[in-house]
Amino acid sequence: MIAASRQHDLAFLGERLRSAQAVTRPLMQDVIDKSCQRLPSLGQSERTAHVAQLIDAGAWADTALALLALELPLWQVRRIVYDDGEWYCSLSRERELPDWLDASIEARHSDLALALLSAFAEAQTQATEASRPSPPPVRQTPDLLCEPLICDDFG
Repeated sequence: MIAASRQHDLAFLGERLRSAQAVTRPLMQDVIDKSCQRLPSLGQSERTAHVAQLIDAGAWADTALALLALELPLWQVRRIVYDDGEWYCSLSRERELPDWLDASIEARHSDLALALLSAFAEAQTQATEASRPSPPPVRQTPDLLCEPLICDDFG
């Protein structure tokens, strides 16, 4: 139930990020509350202090990159491109693969920080889906119509 709730929160957060015009402190706090699991559990470490300093400075793109490094250490920025008034951000787990082989996450927005945060939220959604436990294997009942027999002649 918690995983389903978290999935819903991340989907709603992704929609909110795509429709936002700019990053604000309440929006960033909502991103941290809904998508970050490691940051609150670290307490007052050097990394959390660094994230807090970035938020206080309003360095939203740097904050998004710090959250990505902290929360999803296996994911890396593959590409950031500005084209025709929009920022395109691509995150990948296998950055060394060619583009056509890589299952990267793409996000775009007119604001760089929102493009990064949208990609971050999508990567969190994929990480949450991948971490869900699979159902236990079902033990098959033997078919009574097909029962193995010993057909050797010992006589």
